[in-house]
Amino acid sequence: MADSTQQLLKSVFTNGPIEGNDTSVLSLLNQALELVCQRLECSAAFVLTSQYDKLFAVDTDIIDTSEQQCVSHFGASPASEALFNQHLQDNLSLCESLFNSHQSIIYPHSPEQSFTADENRLLTPLLDIFNQLDIDCKHLALSPVLHVGNVKVVLGTMCASDANPVVSQQDDPCAFVQKLLDDTAYQLASSLELRRLSVLLDSKDKQYQELFQLLPMPCALIDLHNNVVLQNDASKQNLPITVGQSLFTLLREEDHPLLLDTLHIVREGILRQAWCEVPLRNGVQIYWYKFSFCHALNKQQQLLLMIEDVTERYRLADELSFHSNYDVLTGLPNRLQFENMLEELLKDEEHIPACIAFLDLDQFQVVNDLSGHQAGDVLLQQVAVRLKQLLRKDDVVARLGGDEFGLLMHYSDTASAQQVAKRICQQLFDHEFTWKGIKHNISASIGIAKVDYVDSDIYGVMSKADAACRLAKEEGRNRWHFYNPDDPQMHMMYNQMLASVDITGALALNQFELFYQLIEPLDKPDTGIHMEILLRMVQSDGQYVSPGVFLPAAERYNLAPRVDRWVIDNLLKWGGNNLAIWEQLSMVSVNLSAMSLADNKFMTWLEMRLMVEPELVSKLCFEITETAAVSQLDQATGLIELLRPFGCKIALDDFGSGFSSFAYLKCLDVDYVKIDGQFVVNLCENRSDKAIVSAICQLGKDMGFEVIAEFVENTDIGVYLKNIGVDYAQGYAINKPTRLAELQHGLRTPWLT
Repeated sequence: MADSTQQLLKSVFTNGPIEGNDTSVLSLLNQALELVCQRLECSAAFVLTSQYDKLFAVDTDIIDTSEQQCVSHFGASPASEALFNQHLQDNLSLCESLFNSHQSIIYPHSPEQSFTADENRLLTPLLDIFNQLDIDCKHLALSPVLHVGNVKVVLGTMCASDANPVVSQQDDPCAFVQKLLDDTAYQLASSLELRRLSVLLDSKDKQYQELFQLLPMPCALIDLHNNVVLQNDASKQNLPITVGQSLFTLLREEDHPLLLDTLHIVREGILRQAWCEVPLRNGVQIYWYKFSFCHALNKQQQLLLMIEDVTERYRLADELSFHSNYDVLTGLPNRLQFENMLEELLKDEEHIPACIAFLDLDQFQVVNDLSGHQAGDVLLQQVAVRLKQLLRKDDVVARLGGDEFGLLMHYSDTASAQQVAKRICQQLFDHEFTWKGIKHNISASIGIAKVDYVDSDIYGVMSKADAACRLAKEEGRNRWHFYNPDDPQMHMMYNQMLASVDITGALALNQFELFYQLIEPLDKPDTGIHMEILLRMVQSDGQYVSPGVFLPAAERYNLAPRVDRWVIDNLLKWGGNNLAIWEQLSMVSVNLSAMSLADNKFMTWLEMRLMVEPELVSKLCFEITETAAVSQLDQATGLIELLRPFGCKIALDDFGSGFSSFAYLKCLDVDYVKIDGQFVVNLCENRSDKAIVSAICQLGKDMGFEVIAEFVENTDIGVYLKNIGVDYAQGYAINKPTRLAELQHGLRTPWLT
C-alpha cells in the first residue's frame, strides 16, 4: 500500500473518538480502495467487514468503489419484497462463506488461464451477479479472511479487461496481487480494530466517570505528587478537600509519616491495597477517616483513594475505654485504673515515697434505705467532688466500688498522709447532705498504708490499707488508722484478709475437704453413727488449715454462704456416691453460719438442693449458733419452717455462750441443744459448770429437746454426763476429726460400755 494511504489510516484512526457509521471511517475505506484500484489498475475494489460494536449498523457490511459501486453490494435491489428478502439472504450467505474462507488468491493473468466458475464454488455467487449485470469479470482477486481482534476483513478486486499492465509486468502477478491485498487488508483490519477499541475505551471511560461520580463513598484520584486530580460528588460534599490540593495539607504533621508509608506500600507493589486511619479537622470538630489506596490502572499511574468516615467507631472506642477505666457515676478512675496506677508506681525505679489510703463511707446503706438509691448516687457524686478538692494537686482519688474510694498520694510520708486523712474526716463530717427534707450525717473511715516497694505485687499494699480501714471502722468510725505491722490487732486483721483471698481461691480450685467427728449416744441403743461434718482447707503443700483460721475471715468478708454451699453440696454428693453407708447412719449434722441465714439466695438454693435428694435429707441435722438464732430470730424461724417438711433436724449450737435467756427456746422448735464446751471441759471439778449443765439437761427433758455436750476430753466427763441424763457427747475422748473419705461404714461402735 502507498505511504500516503498508511499516513491517512494513521491520522484518521488517531484523531479522537468516532462513534457509529462515522463519515471519516467511510472516507478512509473508500480512499484506501481507490488507491488499491489505482495501484492494480482494476475496475473495482471492495472490502467486506464484520465487527461487533457501534461502528457499523449490522454485523456485516460491504464498502466498495467503482464499477457501479461494486454492483451495489453485489447486486441491485429487487422490486418485490419477497425477492428483496431472498436477495438479502443470499448476500448474507455469501458474506458468511467469504468469512469462512482461508483459500489463496485466485487471479487469471493470461487468456490461457481464463477463469471459470467450476474452479471454485466459493466465487460462483459473485460471478453470477456480475454476469447478470453484464459485467465481464476477467480478473478477480480475494484476500484470505483476516481476523484482527473482533474485526474480520476480506479485500477483493475485479477487472473487466483482459490486460492489466501493472500486474502483467510483474514476474509473479499472483504473488504481487496477493501481497498487496494482504497488506492492505491487514492495515484496514488493524485500523478498524483500533477504532473499535478506541470507541469501546471511550465508552468505558464515560461509564467509569459516571459511576465514579455516583459512588456514595467519597473517592478521589491522586497523582504521583500526592495531589487530588479528580474527586466525586460525595467527596466534594463531605470532605474539606479540593482538586489540586495535596493530601498532606489535610493532616497534622505528626500523621504525615503514616500516610507516606501507606502510599509507599501501594506504589511499590508491596500490597495491592493499603489503608490508614487519620484524624482530620472539619470546622471545629475532629473526624476520623479511613484512607484506602489502590492503583487506578491508568497510564498516569494515579492512585484511587476511597475514604470512609470512622468517627463513630473511634467515639465508641473512646467511650468503651472511658467505661473500662473510669467510673460513670463520679467520673473518677475506677478500681482497674487505680490498680494500674499503683502497679506503675511499684515498677518505678525511683521508689518515690508514697502512701495509699482506702476510704469507706460510714452508714452509707442508711442513706439508700431511707432516701433511695438516687439519693445515694447524688451523695457519692458530692463526696467525689469534695475528695478532689481536699487532696493535693498530684494525688489521685478513685472510686473502687460501692461507697469505697482509694487515694494514691505521691511524694507523701506518714505525717503528710495522716494530715490529709484528718482533713478529709473533718470536712466530710461537716458536709451536710439533705434529701427531700431528710438530713443525713456523713462520715468516713480511712485506712492508710505506706507503699512498700518490697511487696511483690499491688495487692499486698492494698490489703494493708484495707485492713487499716476496717480497723478504723471497728474502732468507732469517723476516724483514720495508719497500718502498723507491729500492732497485734492489725496483724490479725491483715491475716484474715489474706485468708479471705485463700478462701476465694480454694472455692475456685475445690481445695476443701470434708471431715467428720462422732456424736456418741450415752444411753441409747442406736446402731447407726451420729456425726458432725467439719471442714478443712487444703494448702498447696498438702497441709490442712483449721477452720478457726479461715472461717472468721469468711464471716468478715461475706464468704460464709459460699463456704456453706460448698459443704452441703459436696456432702450430698458423697452421700449419693456412698448410699449404702448413708443408709446406715443415724444423723449427719452440718453447721450453717449466721450470714447464710440472712442470705435469701442461699436459702432458695438450699431448698432446691434438698428437693433433688429425697433419699438423703431425712438424715440431716442443721446446726445454728445460739448467737445467730437470737440475733436473727425471724431468719432462724424461717429456716426451721423450711427444713421441717424435708424431715431434717435442727440443733442449737454453743448454747450458753451468748447473751440469750432460756425464754428464746420457746420461740425455736429445735431438736437438739449443744452445750458450749466451756461448761463441759472442767465439768468434774467445777460446781458452777455442773449446775449449768444439769439445768440445761432438765430444761431439755421439760421442753422436749435432746442435749449434746461438746468438748468431752475424757471418759470421766462422759460417765458424769451419762449419769445426769445428757443424751449425747462429742469430743476428743470419743474420736478426733477424721477424713470423711476414710469412713468405711455407718454402723456405730459404743464408746461407754
